[in-house]
Amino acid sequence: MSKSVLIIATLDTKGPEAAYIRDGLNRLGIKTTVIDTGILGEPLGITPDISHEDLAIFGGITLHELQNSGTRGRAVERMRTFVIEKVKELFSKGEVLGAIGIGGAEGSVMGAGALMTLPIGVPKLVLSPIASGRHEFGPLVGTSDMLVMHTVIDILGLNHISKTIYDNAVAVMAGLVKHGHELSKPPAGSKYVAVTMLGNTTTAVMALQKELEEAGFEVVTFHANGVGGPAMEELAEAGQFVGIIDFTPSEIVGTLVGGIHYGGPRRMKRAGVLGIPQILVPACVDFSVHHTTSIPDEFKDRPIYDHNPEFALARCSKDEMGQLGAYFAECANTSVGPTEIVIPGEGYSIPNVPGGVFWDRDADAAFESELMKNLKPEIAVEKLPLHANSKEFGIAVAQRFLSLISARIK
Repeated sequence: MSKSVLIIATLDTKGPEAAYIRDGLNRLGIKTTVIDTGILGEPLGITPDISHEDLAIFGGITLHELQNSGTRGRAVERMRTFVIEKVKELFSKGEVLGAIGIGGAEGSVMGAGALMTLPIGVPKLVLSPIASGRHEFGPLVGTSDMLVMHTVIDILGLNHISKTIYDNAVAVMAGLVKHGHELSKPPAGSKYVAVTMLGNTTTAVMALQKELEEAGFEVVTFHANGVGGPAMEELAEAGQFVGIIDFTPSEIVGTLVGGIHYGGPRRMKRAGVLGIPQILVPACVDFSVHHTTSIPDEFKDRPIYDHNPEFALARCSKDEMGQLGAYFAECANTSVGPTEIVIPGEGYSIPNVPGGVFWDRDADAAFESELMKNLKPEIAVEKLPLHANSKEFGIAVAQRFLSLISARIK
């Protein structure tokens, strides 16, 4: 089979829309493969290339068994797994140019789940009415380079408004197929260094970036918002970096304490096992992040810092800082390559300064005490009398990294 653009939709409700997009791509000379993720009804106005019966059988069950999974949610979850694995198989065979997912709530989540498995650079577009408002974007994007198009109106029938949306979606995909390209291995001789960053560490990381670039390295920064850190680790596993400076591993706070910057249970445990040089900095581990309009009651009595109109930061307690220190050590201990820890001794974040709302030397000391108590002795630790977001600290961390990686090269 030649390469094609996948169109993934629940055809029992979105058949006419999928057909319209398919025909638009075909008129531009782009081949398509339509995949039906509908569970209950039969396709409306379209014959899929891969039917819902095909997907069920691919998953090891019959369509009847899928339809009788017990609950709607269970059936959707199973179909989502089937289409994810099918798209992986098609890509591994070299049969995927790009992919479009169309759907409402369940349909867009199923399609997006499959599209997320495609590597960076492979065109992927989700069309959904839930790509708006206060909905979570994680299920639609994950850590991928997903393009998300809000359909404005619900996906039920073709009219001059919906056709405009779908025509533009076709144009987007055609342009990506013609002019885009998949992420390749780093060019020979390149030296990419991954660095995590938040607004609380931007000043320091900008200074770090300049220092490393003057030494011949290229810095790739990741916004440590719950997605940036895991995305960095995925790309590290793909061989994109010669080293990592996890300057802002604050996503472990989301994992242990709560908040919206949730890095998951594997955050800080994936890169160390790769053996590449690492500098670990506990910047921004002193707070959790929350939407200003929905701070949980258990955090409202804590020191709060208004980061911007959308996000508020809540100070971690002394007990939590101790737990985070032990966990930081647990993560660092997974490293098998050159690893050092650099501690900003004059504050971990912008409000963690003398007179600032997060200034709590006892809490920070609890972090450092538990870190040292649980850390492997072969991992070096240096505490500098500098603030985490100072230019001087950024430069110092860059210099530590250069020493670490030069020692390995020698």
